[in-house]
Amino acid sequence: MIERVGVLGGGAWGTALALVAARAGRSVTLWARDPDTIEAINKHRENRNYLPDITFDAPVAATGDFKRVLDADAVLLAVPAQSVRAIAAAAAPHIAEGISLVVTAKGLERGSRKRMSEVLVETVPKAVPAILSGPSFANDVARRLPTAVTIAATEEVTALDLCNALGHATFRPYAATDLTGVEIGGALKNVFAIAAGIVAGRQLGASALAALIARSFAELSRFSEALGARPETLMGLSGLGDLVLTCSGPQSRNFAFGQSIGAGRGLAAHHSLVEGIATAPVARDLARQHRIEMPIVEAVAGILDDSLDVDAAIAGLMSRPLKREKG
Repeated sequence: MIERVGVLGGGAWGTALALVAARAGRSVTLWARDPDTIEAINKHRENRNYLPDITFDAPVAATGDFKRVLDADAVLLAVPAQSVRAIAAAAAPHIAEGISLVVTAKGLERGSRKRMSEVLVETVPKAVPAILSGPSFANDVARRLPTAVTIAATEEVTALDLCNALGHATFRPYAATDLTGVEIGGALKNVFAIAAGIVAGRQLGASALAALIARSFAELSRFSEALGARPETLMGLSGLGDLVLTCSGPQSRNFAFGQSIGAGRGLAAHHSLVEGIATAPVARDLARQHRIEMPIVEAVAGILDDSLDVDAAIAGLMSRPLKREKG
């Protein structure tokens, strides 16, 4: 039974998930790098840097002591995707055999092209990898707005144990065993959200945005199934649900980044928390490797590496050969 939960990451998402676990009745310890964040949580029950105007309604203890957080029954790894390997490797010597290590980032690793669970298997082989994904914004979760997510692990009993440990009245986790589908859905929706933001920033209209989301889902389905995911996973929270949410407006960092590009402000908004920036070229390269047709991913990756401008990308997508609609 999971009674003690550790959270690695003192940003908005890590803090929101720490609150989730505390509201579910777990004893929660959160690790943060920033001493000001630690003091604010412990003394004032808030994380003003990342979740301003939210006072904690459940007990969360913050610390800069890595080992203290890892003395838990389950650990949530709430850091950006490109930092997962380094943080997991640092945690490896201090994690007990068989502990559930849950990645909450959504991305594919640059260089290795690996999913986050594959990174965990390499860096922390004695841990049990799991993934938390789905349509969720940290601010909504922290404010107790109703949210449903997917928690995936190879064994259903592990996923259910984690669901029971985190679930409460306003946070509903569903268990899954399709790690591949859940991870790819979470990673690629960020790339498509950049595309959606570009459409919005260019003021191309609601019809264009709806078409973009529909065709993005077709690309996501092709890609996921080619890599071994189950089709039904993509119809769920971590696939279609997350895609729709992330493409819906500027509360999504990826959408806001794309919107900046579409409005002609260039790539100045580059930020490490815009996960789609790193994932786009990885997804493009994997699609080419597996011979999967993904024109939207190709366009986003081209815009990001400056090999394609926005108008040329739009023209290219609209001038593709006419054909029967299919997945």
